Amino acid sequence: MDERFFRNITTQQLRRVVFTRVPELTEALYGHIVHHNTNPKPFIWTKTARDILQKVIRPAAS
Repeated sequence: MDERFFRNITTQQLRRVVFTRVPELTEALYGHIVHHNTNPKPFIWTKTARDILQKVIRPAAS
């Protein structure tokens, strides 16, 4: 879930933007988080833990 959240920040907020100061970056990150939290949507897992683990283990067995 963390990777997905940071991917969204990267693609929706940080890509193609140049920050010349750390406070600008911080403001952009906080702004994105505030915007994201105004209409939060729960992540619904569509796979069971067993399905996910089998997919991970399968290539290692080959």
